[in-house]
Amino acid sequence: MNNRLRSLLQFLVFLAIGAGILYLVYAQQNAAYQEECRLKGLPLESCHLWKKVLSDFGQVNYGLILLSLAAFAVSNVSRTLRWRQLIEPLNYRPRFLNGFLSIMLGYFANLGIPRMGEVVRAATLARYEKIPAEKIMGTVVVDRIVDALCLGVVMGLAFLFEFDRLWDFIQTHRSTAEETGASPWGWWLGGVGVLVAGGLLLTYRHRARLNGWAPFRKVVAILRGFLEGLKTVRRVKRPGLFIAHSLNIWLMYFLMTWLGLHAFPPTAHLGALAALTVFAAGGLGIVIPAPGGMGSYHFLVIGALALYGIPGDDGFSSANILFFSVNIGANIFLGLVALLFLPLYNKTYTHNRAPSR
Repeated sequence: MNNRLRSLLQFLVFLAIGAGILYLVYAQQNAAYQEECRLKGLPLESCHLWKKVLSDFGQVNYGLILLSLAAFAVSNVSRTLRWRQLIEPLNYRPRFLNGFLSIMLGYFANLGIPRMGEVVRAATLARYEKIPAEKIMGTVVVDRIVDALCLGVVMGLAFLFEFDRLWDFIQTHRSTAEETGASPWGWWLGGVGVLVAGGLLLTYRHRARLNGWAPFRKVVAILRGFLEGLKTVRRVKRPGLFIAHSLNIWLMYFLMTWLGLHAFPPTAHLGALAALTVFAAGGLGIVIPAPGGMGSYHFLVIGALALYGIPGDDGFSSANILFFSVNIGANIFLGLVALLFLPLYNKTYTHNRAPSR
């Protein structure tokens, strides 16, 4: 199977997964919306969720959406500068625009095949800056590890500050599930815990035999690479600036969510803690392998908004406003700009190397 066919199949598989999740979320929310219409005595033929979503887009404060896009741009300025800090110890100094546009092109690629953006980002900068691709890929791994740690902190803060609300929500839904004869959450969580613990135990006991299995060795090598990647952070000059850029990236991400919620009337009253919870849920949804987080992002954002009494139909509209303003609209636009501008920008570029230490 050639690479183009493999890439096409990967794109179709992940697109189908994302579209499938999005359809299931839509079908569930549309059924609830039509039931609400029935209870209100409204004709069902005029109650379609997609019509409501289109109508809700007309209520959006697009001035706030533009501010959220500005926050997105600022976050990627910091991401570019932070990435350059990781590259400088390799004795290379890439131009800012090459780094920025490579990141934009990576986001664009992620819309097609999840996680392909990291490879495209590294390959693009390596091509235009004449840096070995494997060295650049190592810096991208470190960059993503730092992001994973930051997402963990965000989720931890959301859980810490909104623990009571989350616990009440879980208890309410668990009671409802038990009353309707559904399996209690405890059994599911316990079963998953037993499977994970059993898998780890079997892996440890049979590690010598597994070492002879190529896929296992590959997984171990990847994990070791992650650990080595974390160690390279210690070589970064001005670590305080590195931390400041990391904080700014995630502060801008939070601001994007907060502005997006305030741009839509049904969610405009929500405060900073609600925005933090929605931000954490949405961040987790983006990580799940679907194009741009399609479907998984919607599902988790709707669930987070339900904690604050936002109905599912309004939650679906809000998730689409947040999702399509940046994940789709901005990433497609900036990705196409990067695709067209990078070759022109680098026609007469003389590559710079950082001074040796």
